[in-house]
Amino acid sequence: MSEQGSAGVLLLGVAALGLLLMAGVGIVGSLVVARSEAAAAADAAALAAAPVTFRPFGATGSPTDEAARFATANRARLVECVCPIDRSWAPRTVRVEVERTIDLGPFGNVPVRASSRAEFTPAALLGG
Repeated sequence: MSEQGSAGVLLLGVAALGLLLMAGVGIVGSLVVARSEAAAAADAAALAAAPVTFRPFGATGSPTDEAARFATANRARLVECVCPIDRSWAPRTVRVEVERTIDLGPFGNVPVRASSRAEFTPAALLGG
């Protein structure tokens, strides 16, 4: 093998390594974006469900229905909603967990989960 041939093999190896690194960065980037979007969906779902535990405020269903509606609007699926109805004036906290599935090509579909909490204080409605 000549020296020119050796350089070609080395260049091919470096190019292949560069492609692998770029693919890895792309996959990690996709996971980071999906995690961020899942967190936003969880936040929206929790914030939507919290006041509905006290009163419907125009919502057409339960706090869980409202959380699911907002999760779906943010391209996620509601996995869990700890959102008990409480008609008292006591502060309450709801917790939701959502899941978003992303396609990572050769690695298949990967679920990404996020959870969020939201507190609602009905007494704040009185302006106090």
